[in-house]
Amino acid sequence: MKRITRNLTLSAARIAVIFAMSGCMVGKCMCNYALLPEEQGNEIEGDRVKVEERYPGTIAWYDALRSDGTDRDGTIEGEGGCKLYDEYVTASDPANAQGTAVVVHGYTDNHICFLNLVRMYRDSLNYNVLVPDLHHHGYSEGDAVQMGWLDRLDAIRFIEKAHEIFGDDFLVMHGVSMGGATTMMTSGEDLPEYVRAFVEDCGYSSVWNQYKYNLKQMFHLPSWPVLNSASNVCRRRYGWDFKQASSMDQLAKCERPMLFIHGDNDDFVPTSHVYMNYDAKVKGYKEIWLAPGSAHAMAYKDHPAEYTAHVRSFLAKVRELGL
Repeated sequence: MKRITRNLTLSAARIAVIFAMSGCMVGKCMCNYALLPEEQGNEIEGDRVKVEERYPGTIAWYDALRSDGTDRDGTIEGEGGCKLYDEYVTASDPANAQGTAVVVHGYTDNHICFLNLVRMYRDSLNYNVLVPDLHHHGYSEGDAVQMGWLDRLDAIRFIEKAHEIFGDDFLVMHGVSMGGATTMMTSGEDLPEYVRAFVEDCGYSSVWNQYKYNLKQMFHLPSWPVLNSASNVCRRRYGWDFKQASSMDQLAKCERPMLFIHGDNDDFVPTSHVYMNYDAKVKGYKEIWLAPGSAHAMAYKDHPAEYTAHVRSFLAKVRELGL
């Protein structure tokens, strides 16, 4: 009986070791898959085509601004010393500009992908706009995607650059998808007084929660041990882990106004995330708008007039009431 018990114990131990080793290997694969994607947002020409198909006339509008020097480009030194790209454009009526918007793209996107929002802010709302390429995206350098967490530190540098260029005392940060998470993660930092408001569109509640959902929906895998292992790999490589990268934790520290936007038919970053994010922000003014029928990052495409009206009304309220 003792021999049987001992053999069973040894077998269980071997299985546990094999399972743990397998989880470690899968974790490394997941970390590579998530943070070193083959498509890293540098297919600029392809994205130009996609934007023009989705928002006809936008690329011609953009090219005209580039040609006459209204839209300019530059770089900053990002976290870790890498060079990060940005473009900036003056308001349609510079003498009466309402402020400055920093518009932040999503995962494997770049500054081209949300020209619709750049156009909204410049032409419809009369804001100056700066739009960056985040770490490991577009024309920017960087060893891996940072999922908004280290990007929040770069975002502060882009915010400071936008203020140096335009000098406005009213700046709004607006991000979509991973850019929305970047916006929420930035909101919990110690920021200059001229940063007055945030608009987040379909951002996730935390990297952990998002990957846990993706593992189940896309690969039918449990979070343990895969996610734990991948998070540990990320911490060793890049200095942060999936639970640390939390929009909710940062929102708990945010005292400045925020507009939360999410499609009510989002099955990539589930709509449940916006409720978690909204509830996590316990200080300061907040609004929420669910875009009817919209899938992930499609709220503006489906409802451009309503989207613009919500942003306009929110920013006007922040300004008028001194929120």
